[in-house]
Amino acid sequence: MQIGNLTQLTTKLALVTGIVGASAFFGVGAIAQSASPFESIAQTTTETQSPAATPTSPAPANTTGAATGNIVEVASASGSFNTLTQAVEAAGLANTLSSGSYTIFAPTDQAFSNSLPAGAVEFLLKPENKNLLRQVLSYHVVPGEVTSKELTNGSVKTLSGAVAIRVTPERVVVNDASVVQPNIQAKNGVIHAVNRVLLPEQLRQTIASKLATQQQSQAPQ
Repeated sequence: MQIGNLTQLTTKLALVTGIVGASAFFGVGAIAQSASPFESIAQTTTETQSPAATPTSPAPANTTGAATGNIVEVASASGSFNTLTQAVEAAGLANTLSSGSYTIFAPTDQAFSNSLPAGAVEFLLKPENKNLLRQVLSYHVVPGEVTSKELTNGSVKTLSGAVAIRVTPERVVVNDASVVQPNIQAKNGVIHAVNRVLLPEQLRQTIASKLATQQQSQAPQ
């Protein structure tokens, strides 16, 4: 009888233990499942708060923005075209280039130093060579405003001839010069800085010949 009661007690205890164990197991499962939505929200929040990588269009390179003066004034104020502005004044073209609409392939001061023979700048600035200097400068001037984006492969007419344009992904080439700073905006046009003085072959030979004659005449006898 006692053995039977003991057996019944053991059975009840086992049953209770099983119920408790099952409850604990399903309780852990419920907690685990209830945690999943919070993890999803956390991931969603993180993704929402992380800024997406959006491509940005680069600002136009080498552009002065709003024009503050005419072509001559902008060139003079830049600090890179001192020789050019001096030549424009010497050639009597300042008033002409201050009105109307023009595009100038403007040699920098370094371009004048590097691409012309020694003494050529001083020679061209002399009053007696004014007409020759005007030819040199006019070859750099295009009627109307032409931005770098509007330049295409081919030739562009200048005030005294035509220049050859070659456009590559890296640069714009004008004859044998490269545009080193495009789209310098002025009120009456645009300036493209170039790293060489542009000269048609015949004009180059004329300058070289006259310069050589001058140097020979000045040489000590």
